[in-house]
Formats: sequence, C-alpha cells, structure tokens
Amino acid sequence: MIYISVAEMAKKWGVSERTVREYCSSGRVAGSFMTGKTWNIPEDAQKPMRKARSRKIPVEILPRLKFEKNEQVKGGLYHKIQIEMTYNSNHIEGSRLSHEQTRYIYETNTIGVDDKTINVDDVVETVNHFRCIDLMIDMADKKLTEKLIKQFHMILKTGTSDSRKGWFAVGDYKKLENEVGNLETTHPENVKEELQKLLNDYNAKKLKKLDDLLEFHYQFERIHPFQDGNGRVGRLILFKECLCNNIVPFIIEDSMKLFYYRGLHNWKDERGYLRDTCLTEQDKFKEYLDYYGIEYEN
Repeated sequence: MIYISVAEMAKKWGVSERTVREYCSSGRVAGSFMTGKTWNIPEDAQKPMRKARSRKIPVEILPRLKFEKNEQVKGGLYHKIQIEMTYNSNHIEGSRLSHEQTRYIYETNTIGVDDKTINVDDVVETVNHFRCIDLMIDMADKKLTEKLIKQFHMILKTGTSDSRKGWFAVGDYKKLENEVGNLETTHPENVKEELQKLLNDYNAKKLKKLDDLLEFHYQFERIHPFQDGNGRVGRLILFKECLCNNIVPFIIEDSMKLFYYRGLHNWKDERGYLRDTCLTEQDKFKEYLDYYGIEYEN
C-alpha cells in the first residue's frame, strides 16, 4: 500500500488541506492513520461525498449569497464576505480602520472609538463598500456594463470628502490625469472609448476563464477610469465576474498587496505572478466554502 500526505491528497482531490484533515479525523477516509501528528492516506483513497443538507438552503455559491443577503443571515458566507472584502480592499487603498472596527461597523451600524483618531472618509467608504457588495451580489449573474461600473463608483464615493470637490466626478469618469504606481494611465478624454472597447471585447467571449478575468482587471486598472476608487471598483468587478462565470471567487488580502501589485505591474510579461497570487487567495476562499458546506467546481 502506498500512502501520501495531506498536501498531496488535497491537490489530488482539489480541496484544502484543512478539509482533508477533517475528512481523516472524522473517519471518512478508509485506511488513513496518523504517525505522530502526520496523516498517512492511501494513495487510492476515494474522496468522501459531501454531507447532505436540506435543499431549502442553497448549496451553490451565488444562490447561497443571495439567500443569506435577502434573509439577513448572520455569521454565514455573506456576512464573512462583507467584512473580509471590505476591510482588505479598503486597507489596500490606505484605510486605517482595523479589521475589528470594520466588523463592528457592519454588525452594529455604530463606530467603535478608542483613543485613536478616526478618518471620517474611512468610515463612510466602509459603509458604502458594504452597499457595493450588495449590488455586486444582486447583479452577479448579469452582463458587465458601463452603467454597473459607474454605479459601483457612485455608491463607493458618495458622501466622502472627494464628493464635495467640484472637479471630482462621483459615478463618472475622471476629469484630470492620474497615475498608478508611477505609471501613466489613460487620458480623461479617451477613457470612455477605451473602456467601451474593453467591455465589448470582454463580453464577446462566451466562455471566460480566470485569465480572461485577470486580463480585464489589468486593462481596467491600466485605464484607471475614475479619479479615485479604481482598485476597489476593479476588485468588486473581479469578484462579480468570478460568480458570473462559475469560477471560485477570492478576496485579495492586504497582506498580499505587494504580490498583487507586482502581478499587475508584470502582467504583460509574466502572467504567473498575478495568477499565482489570485490562486493562493482562491484556495483560502475554498476553505470558507468547505466550512459552510457550499459546493464549487475545482
């Protein structure tokens, strides 16, 4: 009998290592045993079937998110996405709210104040991002449009100090040139044309794979259509399009920011950087799905 490790079996079955350990510890993998703290798993072991759930509760990602959102379920996947995606996406862009403060705002609709100064825009954009996620879920299975992209920006930036600046176009394209990572972006007068072309080319593809989504994300960030908020809008689009195309979604964590930026910067020459970063985050998201008993394709 040939035995393999948890990591090898996780790769073979297309699940997280945590899931494999849970299968073994619950006795669902015939012939597996521990040596010290290490599981030994028969190479030909069959992947356990998922436990049956009541069909009243959706077991696919998007239906589950819509169910939990509409029923206001606490502690589920929808709840977790609201907190994790909002905290990490805002933090990547410089928000100083902590993970706990983000959670507190979401769960209590109040602000937890300690001895530190809180930036009002951080709070406003946190609440706005919660609303963006709701829109993202509602529109997840719809075609990506220019109107929807502008809606994301409108919701995200409404009520911020930027919205009170005469030259800052909330929910519309930038009026002034901007840069991202010291790289030039599309001039304001060309944004509409370039973004429409990008959308037309993208939507013309009937079967979209992860690289197609990442190519769109790269091109969107290169255009940088809005004065500010492009990263967060871009990541909302990326998550939405994963849901729309039956691809396991993922959240870019603040701790992976530098790898994420490197991936975007080098996308044209080396796609592996961004792809591997996103696949790593996708593996983390699969652990959420395994925990909540949600089905997905590997």
